[in-house]
Amino acid sequence: MPVPPCTRLSGALVKQVLDSVDSVLFDCDGVIWRGDQAVPGAPRVISLLKERGKRVFYVTNNSTKTRKMYVDKMSTLGFDTKEDEVFGTAYCSAMYLKTVCELQGKVYLVGSDAMRQELEAVGIRQTGVGPDHVAGKQNDWANVALDPDVKAVVVGFDEHFSYMKVNRAMQYLTQPACLFVGTNRDTRLPLEGGKAVPGTGCLLQAVETAAQRQAQTVGKPNRFMFDCVASKFGVDPARCLMVGDRLDTDIMLGSNCGLKTLLTLTGVSTVADAEAHQKSGCAERQKMVPDYYVDSIADLLPALQG
Repeated sequence: MPVPPCTRLSGALVKQVLDSVDSVLFDCDGVIWRGDQAVPGAPRVISLLKERGKRVFYVTNNSTKTRKMYVDKMSTLGFDTKEDEVFGTAYCSAMYLKTVCELQGKVYLVGSDAMRQELEAVGIRQTGVGPDHVAGKQNDWANVALDPDVKAVVVGFDEHFSYMKVNRAMQYLTQPACLFVGTNRDTRLPLEGGKAVPGTGCLLQAVETAAQRQAQTVGKPNRFMFDCVASKFGVDPARCLMVGDRLDTDIMLGSNCGLKTLLTLTGVSTVADAEAHQKSGCAERQKMVPDYYVDSIADLLPALQG
């Protein structure tokens, strides 16, 4: 008899689910760590999954770190990780531009230095990182100097986001052939203590509004993120588990790609949120209902140690 959606994963069911998968995709913040602290038991869970022959990958919408920066952070938190297991939106955006768009030219980058590094690592030149201050009058802004080699605008998280960056991006995007890519649409970044700050989605929407164009996003829940992993490692979606703390990104990615999905309650979303989506009768919202949930991924430990 099939298990209904949003079932607590416990007891014998844990082993049954783990036996049915070869690969596990983990979101990072809110799942295996919170801020600068590992979720208790998380490094042990991942170590045991690998010991049992499972392939483990990390998929995050955060565009402010390179893969190497993630490996360094995870190492300090007790995780044994390799660079090629990490799929952040800085790296995935670079791969999207190189493999899908086959970009010939430079990027105007509204984003972080980490994004610059990942673009340059695959041979894509960029301009735009760092502050861009307002100068002159409005007529000058409309005629701002543009680099003729720029063939794409990419928007990620940018702590130097400004009016002039929106303007410059808009001027590039008036050229119909200019590609427009966003890392992700998360509008809020949750912090410890129930606080939050604006996320990349806010910046992306500002540029979209000015340019009167929609960006193609590469991060969760867009399936390109999973395709990045699957094409490199031959992951079978039917034998893959997506573990996350956000219904609208992590769980929806899993649904979009035909993966089993597990919500952990150490981050953003709650079981009540999932149940509201389930009862909505809306097909799109039901994609945000996980197959299973746990209080923490440490709940997998008994089955892995047995």
